[in-house]
Amino acid sequence: MELKLKEANLSAKFIHLINILLLGLFSFSCIYPFYFIFINSLSSPASVTNGVYLFPEEFTLKAYENLRSVPGIGSSIIISIGRAVIGSLFTTFCSSFCAYILTRRHMVAPKFFYRFFIVTMYINAGFISYYLLISALNLRNNFLVYILPYGVSAYYIILIKTFIESMPTAIWESAEIDGASIPTIYVRIIVPLAKPILACIVIFAAVFQWNAWSDDLFFMLGSKARYLHCLQFLLYKNLQTNMAAMTKGAAATGGGGGMAVTPQTLKMAMTFVTVIPILCVYPFMQRYFTKGIMLGAVKG
Repeated sequence: MELKLKEANLSAKFIHLINILLLGLFSFSCIYPFYFIFINSLSSPASVTNGVYLFPEEFTLKAYENLRSVPGIGSSIIISIGRAVIGSLFTTFCSSFCAYILTRRHMVAPKFFYRFFIVTMYINAGFISYYLLISALNLRNNFLVYILPYGVSAYYIILIKTFIESMPTAIWESAEIDGASIPTIYVRIIVPLAKPILACIVIFAAVFQWNAWSDDLFFMLGSKARYLHCLQFLLYKNLQTNMAAMTKGAAATGGGGGMAVTPQTLKMAMTFVTVIPILCVYPFMQRYFTKGIMLGAVKG
Protein backbone atom coordinates (compact mmCIF):
# COMPACT_ATOMS: atom_id res chain seq x y z
CA MET A 1 0.00 0.00 0.00
CA GLU A 2 2.80 2.40 0.94
CA LEU A 3 4.62 1.55 -2.30
CA LYS A 4 1.54 2.44 -4.34
CA LEU A 5 1.19 5.75 -2.47
CA LYS A 6 4.84 6.58 -3.15
CA GLU A 7 4.40 5.76 -6.84
CA ALA A 8 1.28 7.91 -6.97
CA ASN A 9 3.14 10.81 -5.29
CA LEU A 10 6.06 10.46 -7.72
CA SER A 11 3.67 10.43 -10.67
CA ALA A 12 1.88 13.51 -9.35
CA LYS A 13 5.20 15.33 -8.82
CA PHE A 14 6.37 14.37 -12.32
CA ILE A 15 3.14 15.64 -13.89
CA HIS A 16 3.41 18.81 -11.80
CA LEU A 17 6.98 19.35 -13.03
CA ILE A 18 5.93 18.83 -16.65
CA ASN A 19 3.12 21.37 -16.19
CA ILE A 20 5.56 23.90 -14.75
CA LEU A 21 7.96 23.43 -17.66
CA LEU A 22 5.22 23.71 -20.29
CA LEU A 23 3.67 26.78 -18.67
CA GLY A 24 7.13 28.29 -18.26
CA LEU A 25 7.89 27.82 -21.96
CA PHE A 26 4.50 29.26 -22.88
CA SER A 27 5.05 32.29 -20.61
CA PHE A 28 8.51 32.82 -22.08
CA SER A 29 7.12 32.70 -25.62
CA CYS A 30 4.60 35.41 -24.65
CA ILE A 31 6.99 37.70 -22.76
CA TYR A 32 10.18 37.45 -24.83
CA PRO A 33 8.85 39.23 -27.97
CA PHE A 34 8.17 42.36 -25.88
CA TYR A 35 11.57 42.08 -24.23
CA PHE A 36 13.20 41.60 -27.64
CA ILE A 37 11.55 44.77 -28.94
CA PHE A 38 12.62 46.69 -25.82
CA ILE A 39 16.33 45.72 -25.90
CA ASN A 40 16.57 46.35 -29.65
CA SER A 41 15.04 49.81 -29.26
CA LEU A 42 17.82 50.64 -26.76
CA SER A 43 20.65 49.29 -28.91
CA SER A 44 22.70 50.97 -31.62
CA PRO A 45 21.80 50.34 -35.28
CA ALA A 46 25.00 48.37 -35.83
CA SER A 47 24.19 46.07 -32.91
CA VAL A 48 20.63 45.56 -34.12
CA THR A 49 21.94 44.62 -37.56
CA ASN A 50 24.26 42.01 -36.03
CA GLY A 51 21.50 40.72 -33.72
CA VAL A 52 20.55 41.60 -30.12
CA TYR A 53 18.87 38.83 -28.14
CA LEU A 54 19.63 39.04 -24.40
CA PHE A 55 20.77 42.53 -23.32
CA PRO A 56 20.99 45.96 -24.99
CA GLU A 57 24.29 46.53 -26.79
CA GLU A 58 25.83 49.99 -27.17
CA PHE A 59 23.03 51.55 -25.13
CA THR A 60 21.37 54.56 -26.74
CA LEU A 61 18.10 56.50 -26.45
CA LYS A 62 18.32 58.08 -29.89
CA ALA A 63 15.24 56.23 -31.17
CA TYR A 64 13.09 57.57 -28.31
CA GLU A 65 14.58 61.05 -28.70
CA ASN A 66 13.57 60.90 -32.36
CA LEU A 67 9.99 60.06 -31.36
CA ARG A 68 9.91 62.83 -28.77
CA SER A 69 10.89 65.37 -31.43
CA VAL A 70 7.94 64.45 -33.70
CA PRO A 71 5.71 67.57 -34.10
CA GLY A 72 2.36 67.19 -32.34
CA ILE A 73 3.37 64.12 -30.32
CA GLY A 74 1.96 65.59 -27.08
CA SER A 75 -1.50 66.33 -28.45
CA SER A 76 -1.61 62.96 -30.24
CA ILE A 77 -0.98 61.14 -26.95
CA ILE A 78 -3.86 63.04 -25.33
CA ILE A 79 -6.13 62.24 -28.30
CA SER A 80 -5.26 58.53 -28.16
CA ILE A 81 -5.83 58.35 -24.41
CA GLY A 82 -9.09 60.28 -24.77
CA ARG A 83 -10.46 58.06 -27.53
CA ALA A 84 -9.40 54.91 -25.68
CA VAL A 85 -11.09 55.97 -22.43
CA ILE A 86 -14.19 57.68 -23.79
CA GLY A 87 -14.60 55.25 -26.69
CA SER A 88 -14.34 52.11 -24.57
CA LEU A 89 -16.81 53.43 -21.97
CA PHE A 90 -19.24 54.59 -24.66
CA THR A 91 -19.05 51.27 -26.50
CA THR A 92 -19.54 49.31 -23.27
CA PHE A 93 -22.55 51.40 -22.26
CA CYS A 94 -24.29 51.25 -25.65
CA SER A 95 -23.63 47.55 -26.24
CA SER A 96 -24.59 46.50 -22.71
CA PHE A 97 -27.79 48.56 -22.65
CA CYS A 98 -28.76 47.20 -26.05
CA ALA A 99 -28.05 43.64 -24.87
CA TYR A 100 -30.17 44.20 -21.76
CA ILE A 101 -33.09 45.50 -23.83
CA LEU A 102 -32.90 42.40 -26.05
CA THR A 103 -33.29 40.16 -22.98
CA ARG A 104 -36.58 41.72 -21.90
CA ARG A 105 -39.45 39.36 -22.67
CA HIS A 106 -42.06 42.04 -23.44
CA MET A 107 -39.88 43.79 -26.04
CA VAL A 108 -41.33 43.83 -29.57
CA ALA A 109 -39.65 41.22 -31.83
CA PRO A 110 -36.46 40.70 -29.76
CA LYS A 111 -35.32 37.75 -31.92
CA PHE A 112 -35.65 39.82 -35.08
CA PHE A 113 -33.51 42.67 -33.72
CA TYR A 114 -30.99 40.23 -32.26
CA ARG A 115 -30.56 38.53 -35.63
CA PHE A 116 -30.41 41.94 -37.28
CA PHE A 117 -27.33 42.78 -35.18
CA ILE A 118 -25.75 39.42 -35.94
CA VAL A 119 -26.20 39.91 -39.70
CA THR A 120 -24.09 43.08 -39.51
CA MET A 121 -21.11 40.90 -38.53
CA TYR A 122 -21.15 39.27 -41.96
CA ILE A 123 -22.70 41.85 -44.31
CA ASN A 124 -21.85 45.53 -44.72
CA ALA A 125 -22.33 48.14 -47.42
CA GLY A 126 -18.62 48.75 -48.03
CA PHE A 127 -16.27 51.63 -47.33
CA ILE A 128 -17.66 54.06 -49.92
CA SER A 129 -21.11 54.15 -48.36
CA TYR A 130 -19.50 54.34 -44.91
CA TYR A 131 -17.40 57.32 -46.01
CA LEU A 132 -20.46 59.07 -47.45
CA LEU A 133 -22.37 58.46 -44.22
CA ILE A 134 -19.56 59.91 -42.10
CA SER A 135 -19.41 62.94 -44.39
CA ALA A 136 -23.19 63.42 -44.26
CA LEU A 137 -23.07 63.38 -40.45
CA ASN A 138 -20.32 66.04 -40.47
CA LEU A 139 -17.96 63.77 -38.57
CA ARG A 140 -14.94 64.42 -40.77
CA ASN A 141 -12.26 66.38 -38.93
CA ASN A 142 -14.27 65.77 -35.77
CA PHE A 143 -13.13 63.92 -32.63
CA LEU A 144 -16.51 62.17 -32.48
CA VAL A 145 -15.59 60.08 -35.54
CA TYR A 146 -13.42 58.07 -33.16
CA ILE A 147 -16.35 57.45 -30.79
CA LEU A 148 -19.81 57.36 -32.36
CA PRO A 149 -19.31 54.79 -35.18
CA TYR A 150 -18.12 52.21 -32.64
CA GLY A 151 -20.92 52.66 -30.12
CA VAL A 152 -22.61 49.29 -30.79
CA SER A 153 -20.83 46.04 -31.58
CA ALA A 154 -22.74 42.87 -32.45
CA TYR A 155 -20.01 40.69 -30.94
CA TYR A 156 -20.15 42.54 -27.63
CA ILE A 157 -23.94 42.34 -27.62
CA ILE A 158 -23.77 38.55 -28.01
CA LEU A 159 -21.38 38.20 -25.05
CA ILE A 160 -23.28 40.54 -22.74
CA LYS A 161 -26.71 39.20 -23.67
CA THR A 162 -25.60 35.62 -22.96
CA PHE A 163 -24.19 36.71 -19.61
CA ILE A 164 -27.38 38.55 -18.61
CA GLU A 165 -29.52 35.57 -19.60
CA SER A 166 -27.52 33.40 -17.17
CA MET A 167 -28.61 35.67 -14.30
CA PRO A 168 -31.82 34.87 -12.37
CA THR A 169 -34.66 36.90 -13.87
CA ALA A 170 -36.40 37.09 -10.52
CA ILE A 171 -33.96 39.84 -9.51
CA TRP A 172 -35.18 42.46 -11.96
CA GLU A 173 -38.74 41.13 -12.05
CA SER A 174 -39.04 41.97 -8.36
CA ALA A 175 -37.60 45.40 -9.12
CA GLU A 176 -40.24 45.89 -11.83
CA ILE A 177 -42.97 45.00 -9.33
CA ASP A 178 -41.59 47.67 -7.01
CA GLY A 179 -41.91 50.20 -9.86
CA ALA A 180 -38.28 50.43 -11.05
CA SER A 181 -37.85 51.76 -14.60
CA ILE A 182 -35.67 50.23 -17.30
CA PRO A 183 -32.75 52.68 -16.73
CA THR A 184 -32.96 52.10 -12.97
CA ILE A 185 -32.81 48.32 -13.34
CA TYR A 186 -29.92 48.65 -15.75
CA VAL A 187 -27.87 50.96 -13.53
CA ARG A 188 -28.62 49.42 -10.12
CA ILE A 189 -28.97 45.73 -10.95
CA ILE A 190 -27.53 44.78 -14.34
CA VAL A 191 -24.31 46.81 -14.20
CA PRO A 192 -23.19 45.68 -10.70
CA LEU A 193 -23.95 41.99 -11.42
CA ALA A 194 -22.41 42.06 -14.89
CA LYS A 195 -19.07 43.59 -13.87
CA PRO A 196 -16.97 40.62 -15.12
CA ILE A 197 -18.29 40.70 -18.69
CA LEU A 198 -18.37 44.51 -18.78
CA ALA A 199 -14.71 44.58 -17.72
CA CYS A 200 -13.92 42.24 -20.62
CA ILE A 201 -15.74 44.53 -23.04
CA VAL A 202 -13.85 47.55 -21.70
CA ILE A 203 -10.56 45.74 -22.34
CA PHE A 204 -11.55 44.70 -25.87
CA ALA A 205 -12.82 48.17 -26.77
CA ALA A 206 -9.85 50.00 -25.22
CA VAL A 207 -7.32 47.84 -27.07
CA PHE A 208 -9.18 48.39 -30.33
CA GLN A 209 -9.41 52.15 -29.81
CA TRP A 210 -5.77 52.47 -28.80
CA ASN A 211 -4.53 50.56 -31.85
CA ALA A 212 -6.93 52.09 -34.41
CA TRP A 213 -5.52 54.55 -36.94
CA SER A 214 -7.27 53.90 -40.27
CA ASP A 215 -10.19 56.21 -39.38
CA ASP A 216 -7.63 58.92 -38.70
CA LEU A 217 -6.11 58.34 -42.14
CA PHE A 218 -9.42 58.61 -44.01
CA PHE A 219 -11.41 61.17 -42.03
CA MET A 220 -8.84 63.57 -40.51
CA LEU A 221 -7.73 65.67 -43.47
CA GLY A 222 -6.41 69.20 -43.84
CA SER A 223 -5.07 71.74 -41.37
CA LYS A 224 -8.20 71.56 -39.22
CA ALA A 225 -7.34 68.06 -38.09
CA ARG A 226 -3.68 68.52 -37.19
CA TYR A 227 -4.50 68.55 -33.48
CA LEU A 228 -6.85 65.57 -33.77
CA HIS A 229 -4.41 62.94 -35.03
CA CYS A 230 -3.98 59.93 -32.78
CA LEU A 231 -0.59 58.64 -31.68
CA GLN A 232 -0.52 55.55 -33.89
CA PHE A 233 -1.25 57.51 -37.06
CA LEU A 234 1.27 60.22 -36.22
CA LEU A 235 4.02 57.65 -35.62
CA TYR A 236 3.06 55.81 -38.81
CA LYS A 237 3.16 59.04 -40.80
CA ASN A 238 6.50 60.01 -39.27
CA LEU A 239 7.98 56.61 -40.09
CA GLN A 240 6.77 56.77 -43.70
CA THR A 241 8.12 60.30 -44.09
CA ASN A 242 11.58 59.45 -42.78
CA MET A 243 11.88 55.92 -44.18
CA ALA A 244 13.38 56.88 -47.52
CA ALA A 245 15.90 59.27 -45.96
CA MET A 246 16.93 56.75 -43.32
CA THR A 247 17.26 53.97 -45.87
CA LYS A 248 19.53 56.16 -48.03
CA GLY A 249 21.59 57.08 -44.98
CA ALA A 250 21.89 53.43 -43.98
CA ALA A 251 23.10 52.50 -47.46
CA ALA A 252 25.64 55.32 -47.43
CA THR A 253 27.04 54.26 -44.05
CA GLY A 254 27.20 50.56 -44.85
CA GLY A 255 24.02 49.16 -43.35
CA GLY A 256 23.36 51.84 -40.77
CA GLY A 257 26.45 51.37 -38.62
CA GLY A 258 27.21 55.09 -38.60
CA MET A 259 23.62 56.27 -38.15
CA ALA A 260 22.09 57.23 -34.81
CA VAL A 261 18.66 55.86 -35.80
CA THR A 262 17.56 53.45 -38.53
CA PRO A 263 14.08 52.37 -39.64
CA GLN A 264 14.54 49.13 -37.69
CA THR A 265 15.37 50.77 -34.34
CA LEU A 266 12.68 53.40 -34.88
CA LYS A 267 10.08 50.69 -35.50
CA MET A 268 11.14 48.93 -32.30
CA ALA A 269 10.80 52.12 -30.27
CA MET A 270 7.41 52.94 -31.83
CA THR A 271 6.10 49.44 -31.13
CA PHE A 272 7.21 49.51 -27.51
CA VAL A 273 5.73 52.98 -26.88
CA THR A 274 2.33 51.97 -28.25
CA VAL A 275 2.26 48.68 -26.31
CA ILE A 276 3.16 50.13 -22.87
CA PRO A 277 -0.34 51.50 -21.98
CA ILE A 278 -2.05 48.19 -22.72
CA LEU A 279 0.55 46.30 -20.66
CA CYS A 280 -0.09 48.67 -17.76
CA VAL A 281 -3.89 48.48 -17.87
CA TYR A 282 -4.39 44.78 -18.59
CA PRO A 283 -3.13 43.35 -15.23
CA PHE A 284 -5.70 45.40 -13.30
CA MET A 285 -8.56 43.98 -15.40
CA GLN A 286 -7.23 40.44 -15.70
CA ARG A 287 -9.14 39.10 -12.68
CA TYR A 288 -12.41 39.84 -14.47
CA PHE A 289 -11.25 38.64 -17.86
CA THR A 290 -11.41 34.83 -17.55
CA LYS A 291 -14.65 34.76 -15.58
CA GLY A 292 -16.38 37.26 -17.82
CA ILE A 293 -15.43 35.78 -21.16
CA MET A 294 -16.33 32.23 -20.06
CA LEU A 295 -19.71 33.17 -18.62
CA GLY A 296 -20.44 35.45 -21.53
CA ALA A 297 -19.60 32.88 -24.16
CA VAL A 298 -21.43 29.82 -22.77
CA LYS A 299 -25.12 29.92 -21.99
CA GLY A 300 -26.39 28.25 -18.83
